Amino acid sequence: MIALTLAEVAAAVDGRLVAADPAVTVTGTVEFDSRKVAPGALFVAFPGEKVDGHDYAAGAMESGAVAVLGTREVPGVPMVLVDDALTAMGRLARAVVDRLPGLTVVGLTGSSGKTTTKDLIGQLTVRLGTTVAPPGSFNNELGHPYTALQAGPDTRYLVLEKGSRGVGHVRYLCEIVPPRISVVLNVGTSHIGEFGSQETIALAKGELVEALPSDGLAVLNADDPRVDAMASRTSARVVRYGEAPDADVRAEDVTLDDRGRASYTLVTPEGSAPVRLGLTGRHQVSNTLAAAAVARELGMPLAELATALGELGLVSTRRMDVFDRPDGVTVIDDSYNANPASMSAALKALATLGRGRRTVAVLGYMAELGPFERDGHAEVGQLAAELGVDRLLVVGEPAAPIHEGATAVANWGGESVLLTDQAAAVEVLRGELRPGDVVLVKGSRYRTWEVADALRADATSENGATA
Repeated sequence: MIALTLAEVAAAVDGRLVAADPAVTVTGTVEFDSRKVAPGALFVAFPGEKVDGHDYAAGAMESGAVAVLGTREVPGVPMVLVDDALTAMGRLARAVVDRLPGLTVVGLTGSSGKTTTKDLIGQLTVRLGTTVAPPGSFNNELGHPYTALQAGPDTRYLVLEKGSRGVGHVRYLCEIVPPRISVVLNVGTSHIGEFGSQETIALAKGELVEALPSDGLAVLNADDPRVDAMASRTSARVVRYGEAPDADVRAEDVTLDDRGRASYTLVTPEGSAPVRLGLTGRHQVSNTLAAAAVARELGMPLAELATALGELGLVSTRRMDVFDRPDGVTVIDDSYNANPASMSAALKALATLGRGRRTVAVLGYMAELGPFERDGHAEVGQLAAELGVDRLLVVGEPAAPIHEGATAVANWGGESVLLTDQAAAVEVLRGELRPGDVVLVKGSRYRTWEVADALRADATSENGATA
């Protein structure tokens, strides 16, 4: 963060100083986890019934914080008092980015692929200048300002993903950190239980392009009709990416190797160049095109861009992380989260990588689908069977429609079993896996990653080293 006096902090957040010297300067980071506080930091204390940050205020000061931003006084602690700490954190983030005129903010949203694409864009922009695009999904009312507050005087690019669970959420995040470049990836069914329809999801995602200034840039997926239609919702310039023949930045002649890694010809207004990705999954073509469109806009030459795309790797964990065990089993750890679109992409990657091998899919519950829950799960099971997955392990009763959808497919040569929990899935895998198998693990944050962790740990214990 840029250096700010406590007086400036208080003015930015509409707070008042208590037992604090207005001239003292915040020279470090802004933290809400007291364990991360270092000298010069500002500690943000969030109230809570089980854990109250104010109880850790004194400890934060001992660790070097210069003051605490909170909602109630703590004796002996210099405070910036506010009515709502979360709102204040957003206001502070806005004050910081407003003082960084050389900063280009790239915002992106979509029903799936946000974190991966944010990571890809960050890997490209860092070649052009100092970039803030931390690993993980810091895309809500807390993570968004927390990430923005990491920008400093030397930061040229701030890459932020923007999540939403309703209309108005993206607009609010854009008020905290206004984008200069907005990227919309897709409109799927993630959180459809809260939105009610894909049309409402599109309405919410499109708030990102509505927030652009007239001299900004909207980067839109030409292969998604709902995203493509968002061009009418902004006065900014529009660049379209995808495999559509009229996309400004597009992929032609896409092929996949035996590891599910795509190669394609990158076509731009400046010419074309071959690209060979090191990332697994056909869906990475679209993700990398979105990143390419941003990097091209920021001035990366075509030849350098094509090379850089081929050097992109994984940054955030549990997202299409493919590893080979010493016993010959290949694991696709995509266990961070799941929705019908990302399940489809992962299953297709499994089918591609598993050609000529036995394929096993360990699939868990997909959250927040509302009235679409049963059909959404059943369609995933149906797709798994249609793709020819050999063994389907469905984890947990809430995910049972996946099992039902698969077994309803006539003439499917595979087998599905419904298991009670992750431990049961691990037990089955330990008894059944054999060299050459390919295993996909995916679900919605309901400890499905425990299965992937067990598969990795088994390889480590048997071989004495991490696979």
